[in-house]
Amino acid sequence: MTLAVRYMTARTLETAPVEFSEPGPGEVLLAPAYVGICGTDLHIFHGDMDARVAAPAVLGHEMSGRVVRVGAGVEGWQPGDAVTVMPLRWDDTCPACLAGHQHICQRLDFIGIDSPGAMQQRWTVPASTLIRLPDSLALDRAALVEPTAVAVHDVGRADVRAGERVVVVGGGPVGILIALVARAAGAEVRVVELSAHRRLLAEELGLTAWDPAADDVPALVQQWTGEAGADVAFEVSGAAGGVDTAVDVLGVRGRLCLVAIHPRPREINLHRFFWRELTLVGARLYDRSDFERAVALVADGTIPAGRLISKVVPLTEAPAAFEALEGGGDVMKILVDCTTGTDHTHDARGAAV
Repeated sequence: MTLAVRYMTARTLETAPVEFSEPGPGEVLLAPAYVGICGTDLHIFHGDMDARVAAPAVLGHEMSGRVVRVGAGVEGWQPGDAVTVMPLRWDDTCPACLAGHQHICQRLDFIGIDSPGAMQQRWTVPASTLIRLPDSLALDRAALVEPTAVAVHDVGRADVRAGERVVVVGGGPVGILIALVARAAGAEVRVVELSAHRRLLAEELGLTAWDPAADDVPALVQQWTGEAGADVAFEVSGAAGGVDTAVDVLGVRGRLCLVAIHPRPREINLHRFFWRELTLVGARLYDRSDFERAVALVADGTIPAGRLISKVVPLTEAPAAFEALEGGGDVMKILVDCTTGTDHTHDARGAAV
C-alpha cells in the first residue's frame, strides 16, 4: 500500500492508502519527492473535468523523485537516480502521432489526469517517461521542471526571437515562467497581472509588471514600443478580459499564443486579426526536447525555481492546500512533500521558515 491524494467528487479530496503495482516490463517504480499543484489540478478539484477523470483518481503530474526499482528490460536507470516524469503516453498510431506530434496524440493518456498521478508515496510509470535530473539540482526546485517545459514549448510555438517585445497576460506560475523563458531568449517582456503579490514577485525577478485594473495597458504598450505594438502576446489568464488585452496590445503581424485553458467559448475581435494580419497559435503540453531544455534552465538558475515556491506541505495536508490555492491571496506555487508527514513551510523565496 501507498499513501495517496485522491479526487473523489467536486471539491472533495482524500488522503488514503491505495494499492500500487510493482514495475512490469518497461516500467519503473518511483518514490515521488515533491509534487506541484497546478491549474489543471484545480480544474479537476472543481469538478470541471469529471467527464474525463474517473474518480477516485490520484492527482499530480508536476513532480520530482527517485527511482526505487526497475522492471524487466529497463536499461539506463537504477535505484536512487533522480528523475522527473514527462507525463504523456501516446498510441503512435493516430494521425497526430503519425505526423510527428505525439505530445498531442488524439488518444493521449495524460498521466495524472487520465491515469493515476504522482501525488503518492510510490508510483509506477513507463521508463520511457523518465527525464534525468542532475545531482546538483534540489528536488523541490526540480518539481518546477514540468511547468517550465510548458513555458519552453509556449515560447517556441510563438517563435519568440531576440529583440522582440512580448506581453504576458497573466502572472501566475506559468505566466512568470513564460516571461522568464522569453527573456532568456533575448526578448523584452512585460507582465500584466491583477494580483499585487504576483506583480511584486515579477518585479523582484527583474520583470516590469502592469496592473490591468489601474493601468491602460494598450496605451503603455504603445508608449513602450513607439506605437508599433507588441510582437507577441501570451494569454495565460484564462479570462475574457485577458483575451481582449492580448489582442489589443499586438502590432501589425503580431502573434497571439493561447496558453490558458478557457472552459467556455470566448468572443474575440476578429476584425483586429484581419486589420493587422495577426496570427493565433495554440500551445499545449511539450515534447522531450522542451523538458530537457527546462531541466537545464532550472539547474543553471535561469529559472529561479525556489522563488516561485510559496509553501511546501506534507501529503496529509494536500486537500487543505487546494483550498488555499483556490482562495487566492499571496500564493504562487504550492508543493506537496510525498516523503514525510512533517510540515515544511517556505516563504515566497523558497527559504525555510
